[in-house]
Amino acid sequence: MFTLIKPDTRIDFVGNRHVAYAISGVVVLVSLLAIAIWGPRLGIDFSGGSLLHVRFQRPVAIGEVRGALRELGSDVSVQDFGATEGEFLLRIPEAGSGFGEVGARIKAALDQAFGAATYEVLRTETVGPRVGKDLRQKGILAILFATLMMGAYIALRFELRFGIGAAIALSHDVLAAVGALILFNYEFDLTVVAALLTVVGFSVNDTVIVSDRIRENMRKLRRQPLDAIINVSVNETLSRTILTTGTTLLVTITLYLLGGSVIHAFAFTLLVGFIAGVYSSIFVASQIVLAFERRRAAPGRAQRAAS
Repeated sequence: MFTLIKPDTRIDFVGNRHVAYAISGVVVLVSLLAIAIWGPRLGIDFSGGSLLHVRFQRPVAIGEVRGALRELGSDVSVQDFGATEGEFLLRIPEAGSGFGEVGARIKAALDQAFGAATYEVLRTETVGPRVGKDLRQKGILAILFATLMMGAYIALRFELRFGIGAAIALSHDVLAAVGALILFNYEFDLTVVAALLTVVGFSVNDTVIVSDRIRENMRKLRRQPLDAIINVSVNETLSRTILTTGTTLLVTITLYLLGGSVIHAFAFTLLVGFIAGVYSSIFVASQIVLAFERRRAAPGRAQRAAS
């Protein structure tokens, strides 16, 4: 039978925790700086407005499209979309209920400049500014609520320290995914929120597996210190973690490469989040459990030293 990880593998994950802390610190810091400096590029779902996704049958430069829409004012923005030349997103911020007239004017301008038969409208979206603000607030609350509830679930199933470790690990994963989306200039919309919630669910699943093995080994290996128990537990679940995550990443990469530009942000969020989730289950959640144990044991050592 094929074995990916040998049963006697003993990688010192706890011994390398300081390197992991440094990596996590850099990731979180970069993500927070990206949020503070640039902020997320909100899509129509959250900012309000209207969007037209058009594709020309022949290569068209973005400057030509902007020139055709110049008479409509500077509010209409044009953005390349996808790898195919001649595919664009046309945005009208906060168009609200007046999009019917604005959309008709955009189509008339494109018809006049290029001809009605030279392009097709692939997608049209309209969201009012109030609805967009409400969706944005609900999306943020959904992610926060899911993270806290997952941490509470693990705290009830195991111990409080396991739940705190899980909540911090999930926050780490969400921040890593959000930072990557900002740095790669992806747009935040409802599909990205769905992807972030999927990342939370995937990450907590791996955290539960590792935490369950740690609790089991704490009963079996009572005489061993907790750092050794954590190393044994992570090594024992490592093969399952790699196989599960590896197959999931293969599907996600395929979705990103072949799924089309419409779901690039969704697939990219899953890709970054899944990798961060595996990392945090090993180097964040379990190490926080160890930190709580050492903090609990510190007063006892201090008393023995004083005596």
